[in-house]
Amino acid sequence: MQVIDWDLAVSTGVRLVRPGPQVSREEARHAVAELRRLSREAEGHVQEFARIDGAAEPEAATIVDRPGWIRANVDGFRVVLEPLTERMNARRSQIPAIVGAVGSRVTGVEVGAVLAFLATRVLGQYELFLPPDPSGRAPTGRLTLVAPNIVNTERELGVNPRDFRLWVCLHEETHRVQFTGVSWLREYVRSQMTEFLLASDLDLGTLLDRMRAASDAVADAIKGGEGNLIDAIQTPEQKEILDRLTAVMTLVEGHGDYVMDAVGPAVVPSVAEIRSRFQHRREGGSRFDKTLRRLLGIDLKMKQYAEGAAFVRKVVAEAGIDGFNRVWGSPATLPTHAEIREPERWISRVLHAPELPTSNGHL
Repeated sequence: MQVIDWDLAVSTGVRLVRPGPQVSREEARHAVAELRRLSREAEGHVQEFARIDGAAEPEAATIVDRPGWIRANVDGFRVVLEPLTERMNARRSQIPAIVGAVGSRVTGVEVGAVLAFLATRVLGQYELFLPPDPSGRAPTGRLTLVAPNIVNTERELGVNPRDFRLWVCLHEETHRVQFTGVSWLREYVRSQMTEFLLASDLDLGTLLDRMRAASDAVADAIKGGEGNLIDAIQTPEQKEILDRLTAVMTLVEGHGDYVMDAVGPAVVPSVAEIRSRFQHRREGGSRFDKTLRRLLGIDLKMKQYAEGAAFVRKVVAEAGIDGFNRVWGSPATLPTHAEIREPERWISRVLHAPELPTSNGHL
């Protein structure tokens, strides 16, 4: 039994996604070649500044269009949701076949529609969870850049294309260094995601309650409230797990934002202008766009960038880069939500306390 009809999700997303900006064949070739080159250039800048040694031999970024991003993310979702799929298959008899079949198709359409919206916004990402290669080996990750969105954004902002492209690469390369240079981090995120999924209540009555809560969240968001689907469909146990997940993702996103700006002045001459215009764009948009962002939790992600970057700046100002890098020692040295908002609490607990145990890593 499929939780989601993945083929339908892909076809729906590809059908609904808006086309990218108009570019000539030569402009497209140049953008792809430059993004590949700048992704390799960014690697050296990030490693030198962040002082984290990426364990894996880096590869040039994978450059995709909007449909390609949708297909790649569906592949990633299938990997992430595999534990939940296995569990639901084990409980197949508890859910009527017609409910399962219709539910997977409805969910497939919904996932496809969400991906079509996101596929016009995402500039790049470091994909943590990939399907096994033909030999059965699970890749460690992949740095992906969405060329049409990068070109579209640099045009909208009216900034230097080369500078903007390198600036984006610096952020995404920071994530590659984080997840390859800190040996336990990828598995920690995976285990938290698996725990979150398996904390779901799967009986039919509970699923219907979750659907009603999701409908209420949609209505609240449309009226300008703070409702979002993530909060609506969680169990109490999942909220606790999500707090841990959100804390670590706030850290890695904030660290990425900090590094891209801190490295920027040396290699991206117009970084101050880019950051100012990009931040203004993040906060703008139509009422419909803002409603969708709030509903899908995208506004929460924007808040993560700001809170995480503020945490990193405070700790680096107090203890330097090497002091900040104590954060990567083990799960025990990760900041909590409260510590991200009040960095002095993390500094007191980790930097001014007896040495905490560390996991084997590359730092």
